[in-house]
Amino acid sequence: MSRERAAEALLFWNTIVWGATFVVVKSALAGISPLYFLALRFSLATVALLAIFRGVGKGPRDWKSAGIGVLIGSLLFSGFITQTLGLRLTSAPKSAFITGLCSVMVPVIAGVVYQIRPQLAEVAGLLVATAGMALMTLHGSLGSISRGDLLTLLCAIGFAAHIVALGHYADRVSVELLSVTQVATLAAWSWALLWLVEEPRARWRPSLVCAILVTGLVGSALAYTIQAWAQRYTTSTRTALIFMFEPVVAWLTSYFLAGEGLSGRAAAGAGMILGGVLLVELKPWGSRPHPS
Repeated sequence: MSRERAAEALLFWNTIVWGATFVVVKSALAGISPLYFLALRFSLATVALLAIFRGVGKGPRDWKSAGIGVLIGSLLFSGFITQTLGLRLTSAPKSAFITGLCSVMVPVIAGVVYQIRPQLAEVAGLLVATAGMALMTLHGSLGSISRGDLLTLLCAIGFAAHIVALGHYADRVSVELLSVTQVATLAAWSWALLWLVEEPRARWRPSLVCAILVTGLVGSALAYTIQAWAQRYTTSTRTALIFMFEPVVAWLTSYFLAGEGLSGRAAAGAGMILGGVLLVELKPWGSRPHPS
């Protein structure tokens, strides 16, 4: 298996992890305030990575390299915090759909950064996958645009910028340093804004402790280290498209673990997401090298 295929397989594994833990996180948030949960989750991930790498690894340790990790972590946190704030002011289906638009924004942002136009197959595949996501997450029309929708749109931009920035800098900084500084930045921002955004609360139960352990160690420490390595070998656009599978995995997990029903509309949406991925993968209209 080539490194490119291995990287994309690992990114798909990340998608499975994030989608599968959706039910776990949803259950945990019933007993803890969102930002407090993020602070604990990313603090645990930071401690775990420092222990595994025995610091920040053996690569360059200058301020510029550390600054890249802080920048990438800050972009990722901007997505988390605006998503959290926006979810309070809009519906969950609209939040899921607007957040998913980050996959469409990635080739746009990458096009600005690299001064190129996205390939036709990529644009078509992303549009098909976006339509599939709309079928899965939206029930009825989008309706009027609320303040929560605008915050969630900023979240999508933040997540898209994170994917592009990580793809741009991934091969310039060691995986160890990038992973540690990125996750540590998420923890630092979470603790810094915790008292400003919400009143911390937690109802400690075994399920909450389990959720923090799973999301901190597997969904954060391991997953973001994998992404930091994998984006050295694949494009930002392909990364974004792979991440579109997250709602499909979350949908299936909700059915098998929580017993939530699967509608024909959602199944059609999942099929369209798969079709969009295949469209980008097969590139029926030819392909050319894409630096994003």
